[in-house]
Parts: sequence; structure tokens; C-alpha cells
Amino acid sequence: MHKLQDLLPVVQQALDAIDYPQAPAELYTPIQYELSLGGKRIRPVLTLMACEMFGCDYHYALDAAVGIEMFHNFTLLHDDVMDKADMRRGKPTVHIRWNENTAILSGDAMQILAYMQVMKSPAAVRDVVCVVFLQTALEICEGQQYDMEFETRQDVREEEYIEMIRLKTAVLLGGALKIGALIAGASDDDARRLYDFGINIGLAFQLRDDYLDVYGDAKTFGKNIGGDILNNKKTYMLINAQRLAQGAERDELIHWLAIDDKPDEKIAAVTALYNRLGVDALCLEKIDTYYAEAMKQLDALSVEKLQTEMLRELAMSLMQRNS
Repeated sequence: MHKLQDLLPVVQQALDAIDYPQAPAELYTPIQYELSLGGKRIRPVLTLMACEMFGCDYHYALDAAVGIEMFHNFTLLHDDVMDKADMRRGKPTVHIRWNENTAILSGDAMQILAYMQVMKSPAAVRDVVCVVFLQTALEICEGQQYDMEFETRQDVREEEYIEMIRLKTAVLLGGALKIGALIAGASDDDARRLYDFGINIGLAFQLRDDYLDVYGDAKTFGKNIGGDILNNKKTYMLINAQRLAQGAERDELIHWLAIDDKPDEKIAAVTALYNRLGVDALCLEKIDTYYAEAMKQLDALSVEKLQTEMLRELAMSLMQRNS
């Protein structure tokens, strides 16, 4: 099987080779710009790895992989509009460089182009692949809706948050893997196990992101630490802090959630509360639980263990990441 570093340039070359219509330029140029901003390209690589795992040439899954990456970037483009984000990977977001209407319409076109790419999958599996892709796309929209609703709720429960990140983040990792497996002719059981691996890695990945936003190093994390705290974002740690805090600690947490003009003090105070309440350890424990379940799903696959090594290495790198 090919390694991550071997497949990344394959994905990038395929993205660069997309033949966009020449006009109207204001519709298609922002799409090319969004894809030029970079990213880890983890999802399309997972599709290619899953295809190879079951003895199939990864080229058969390349069109679907490109479509998955395009769809992922479409969600980022629209997320930036909804979040009013100014920067994406160190460069102006599409709605800042152009305008909001352009970002919305180009995002819509980008989503359609993603569907068209996935529909280029081999004819024998095209229908089932498209069903998985469409279901995944719909679930991502559901996750985004929950995320927006959580912004105005103070009673979000841990299980609700886990479901939201499953939909918003994990299902695309699971879907990418399942599509690669289906293209390779894997059994339904193996495709499901690989999907479940992706779900659990996706949950662990997002919780790791929550953790790094508080305890990471800004230089390696790639963004300022404490952004979630400043925005009162409903993360695993804040939800559990609200659940565990009693008496004076609860009053202190409520006080800081109402403060928005003392950023450094707020980050320090809430982080100290997290430490006292032990929610940092709870988060790390939850990450380990999902990672262990992901490995269990890999172990259950009906392929030689050697065939899963690349996925194991990738999963480990995601869990140990600091950025």
C-alpha cells in the first residue's frame, strides 16, 4: 500500500487538473481559490487507502476522492460565510476577497461539481457510492444546524455535542473510507467496519481539536489558543465544566461566560477552572476511548493486518498532532 506522503501529491495533481468552465469567471475562480488554500487532504487520501486495502488500484477511487475533497472545501467556504470568518489558512476567505453573494453561489456550484466528480465512480458501484455520499452530505448539514443552535443554548448535553461532531466532522471521514472500500468491492461488513473506524477517529480528532484550542501551543497549533473560550463555544470541556461546577466555581464560570472585554484574563481564568474540575483529563480519556474503538474496528477487518498499517499510522499521527 502507498503511504500518506505518496498519495498526497496524487490528490493534489487531480485537484489541479480539474477542467473548470471558462465562464462566468466570477463563479469558478473563487472555487479554484478555495481549493488553492491547501489543507491536510486527509479525506481523499483515506478513500484511496481504503480502496488499496482491498486489493484495488487506487486510481479507480480517484474521482470520488476528488469529489469528497471538493465537498469538504465547499463546507468550509459556507462555514466561513456563516461564521463571518476573515481568514482561512492564513489568507482572506472567499467572502472577504470577493463578497458574500459570490461566496454563497460559488459554494453552491462547488457542491454540484463535487457530486459530478463522485458520479464518475466505476459504473458497477456508482449507485451505492452516490447513496453513501448523498447521505453523508445531508448529515453534515444536520451537524452544522445543530452547531448553530448550540450557540444560543446553555443546556447542551455531552451526548448532544458528541452527536453534533459525529455529523459535522466524523461522517465525512467514515464516508470517505466506506466509499473507497465499496469501489474496491469490499463486503458490506468490511465497508461498515471501515466506516465505524472513520467515525471513531473523527470523534477523537475533533475532541483533540477542542483540547488543543485550550492546551496547545499557538506556534504549532496554527491559531491563537483560547478562541473557543473567548467565543463561549460549546465544546466537550465547556459542557462538562458546566455540568461539574458547583457553588463558587459555578458562579465563577457563569461570570466569565458573560465577560467579553478581558480576553487574556478570561482565557486564564476558564483554563484554571478546567484544570480544577478535571475536564482536561476527561477529554483526553474520551479521545483514548474513541481511538481504542477505532483500532478494534480495524482489527475486525477481513484483511491481513499488514494491509491496515498505513491507516494505523495515519490514525496515530492524527491523535498525536499538535496542529
